Amino acid sequence: MRLPSSAHTSRPWRIHEIAGDFHLEDVWALPTPGGPDDLARLVDQFANGEGTPMTTSPVTRFLFATRWKLGAVLGWDKPDGGLGARVPTLRDRLPADLRDGPRGPDLRSVPFTSVYQLPDEWAAEMANRTVHGLMHIGWVETAPGSGAYHARMAVLVKPNGPFGRLYMAAIKPFRYLGVYPALLRGIGRGWQAGAAARR
Repeated sequence: MRLPSSAHTSRPWRIHEIAGDFHLEDVWALPTPGGPDDLARLVDQFANGEGTPMTTSPVTRFLFATRWKLGAVLGWDKPDGGLGARVPTLRDRLPADLRDGPRGPDLRSVPFTSVYQLPDEWAAEMANRTVHGLMHIGWVETAPGSGAYHARMAVLVKPNGPFGRLYMAAIKPFRYLGVYPALLRGIGRGWQAGAAARR
């Protein structure tokens, strides 16, 4: 379910300290019911690509394959357009306690690099010639005092100039009609499968 921006901006996340110049694109509640210490399991699910649209949705696989092909033809994804080349990694901005703490795993199925991981928060980034993007996963109590938790995913972006803004506008319909619905379904299925396996 899509949430208002305040569902992210009103929380005391550490990401606010390092990504103030990024635009908050979307906030979503993820179908991941769990307990207070379950964020690490979700991060592992993301990192391993289990239950994600890249492994479960033919539509999303097609959209991503088309995007990677366009990127290869137009040079959007060359190494000199990515992290450490066109833009510095957000790890360079981290305060000492985050820099010295756990970084978290990188993702296998999409080119996201982990920035930091806390018990209730995880951030991963990617960059190419179109955008510097950030995925933030926060672990929140569903209702105060309930002991039930779930994840919220925020997508933050810094487009690369006018072309990057045009690119973000052009892909918006595909994100809302194809990518996000499949992503939420895939995350939910992966989470349920993991819970069933643990039982």
